[in-house]
Amino acid sequence: MMEEPLVRIGILSAPAVSICFNGPYVSNDATYSGNFTARIENGEIVCGERRGYSLSFRPLRPDATFTIADVVIGIKFHWQRLQDQTFQGALRLEIDGGNVLIINEIGAEDYLCSVIGSEMNSTASAELLKAHAVISRSWLLCRLLRDNPLEPFAVVPESDAAAEDTCLRWYGRDEHTRYDVCADDHCQRYQGISRVVEEAVAAAINATRGMVLTYEGRPVDARFSKCCGGMTEAYGAVWENRDVPYLEATPDSAAPIAVPDLTTEAGMREWVEASPDCFCHTEDKALLAQVLNDYDCETSAFFRWTEQISQTQLQQLLRRKAHVDVGQIRALKPVKRGRSGRIERLRIEGTAGSITVGKELEIRAWLSESHLRSAAFCVEAGPTAAGVPAYFTLHGAGWGHGVGLCQIGAAAMSAQGYDFREILAHYYHHTSLTQIYN
Repeated sequence: MMEEPLVRIGILSAPAVSICFNGPYVSNDATYSGNFTARIENGEIVCGERRGYSLSFRPLRPDATFTIADVVIGIKFHWQRLQDQTFQGALRLEIDGGNVLIINEIGAEDYLCSVIGSEMNSTASAELLKAHAVISRSWLLCRLLRDNPLEPFAVVPESDAAAEDTCLRWYGRDEHTRYDVCADDHCQRYQGISRVVEEAVAAAINATRGMVLTYEGRPVDARFSKCCGGMTEAYGAVWENRDVPYLEATPDSAAPIAVPDLTTEAGMREWVEASPDCFCHTEDKALLAQVLNDYDCETSAFFRWTEQISQTQLQQLLRRKAHVDVGQIRALKPVKRGRSGRIERLRIEGTAGSITVGKELEIRAWLSESHLRSAAFCVEAGPTAAGVPAYFTLHGAGWGHGVGLCQIGAAAMSAQGYDFREILAHYYHHTSLTQIYN
């Protein structure tokens, strides 16, 4: 057993930051209340009468909060926008190049209250909220307690990673050095107390206090996404090539269903065109509203979707976002797929050259102004002239990387009467529910 840890969350880095102390905060015996601007002057942070290389502010009362203006959320995704956000706990200002870095320090359980309300609607069912509390806590403790959360699982080298015409990237969650976690989708959505609006969230946190999923006695790296599309994905298909036993591909269904070989083009096309009986295959607006925040609902298609990209648009995207020019695009060819059908390698063939891109998030970024919903898609070429299609139509499944818990699927499980333990067992095989602090 251990004590509840403190968490350092990176909120924002900007040349100047507007801060409002909604109650008394203290820094070096000086009390702060009201509006201030923090900026860099002569290599130091200046905020009110204080200046230095780093500044700390502590609340004088438990109910004291501070508000940060224009926090960016959904960075590089289609829902990116600015929000004013209010936080509990301590505030720390540090120099980040020419910017002021905002760090919030708060207890793990208070952090989780915000995460659950930020990752989904806080009016979601009690069992779903409890399941999400456990996996969010597991992911957090996995990072706080271990330098390399996946160290026990050996990395298998990517055979084509060093090829001259291959761009292979994935984005880990353990690269932060100034703080433990960031506040956006790169880690877990954390929007302070701005999203904690229902007692149900606090009840779910309290009911599972200190509980985490463990594998061989250690907290697990519990990943999750919005909608798996009927089949969750294995960890190694999305990030570095590791075989993580508790993050393996599995159908999102109660009873066994017929799943074609999604690593093949024929199998994936059959799957995308089908309507399998899966937990996340739902159009129940009331159920979706429990899981999705208002900006998430701006995307209407989750389980199956279609996107069309014109020849001109695709060339512009590749030049601007990937700094790649292969001329006119002749074909988009999946080279390798994971068990859920998500593309690990995509070959882009053009009139002036070719390039292979991976993994799934990089593919999604190259082919969209923000990000495609997922990399689980089939490609249909439009009318061609001299071997060059006028456009490409992508027929896809799911929203997100698909690894671990499927939020929409978990919501459907809860609505069907499954409790949080059963939900966790469905998505994270070979794990145990363990209380590591109380």
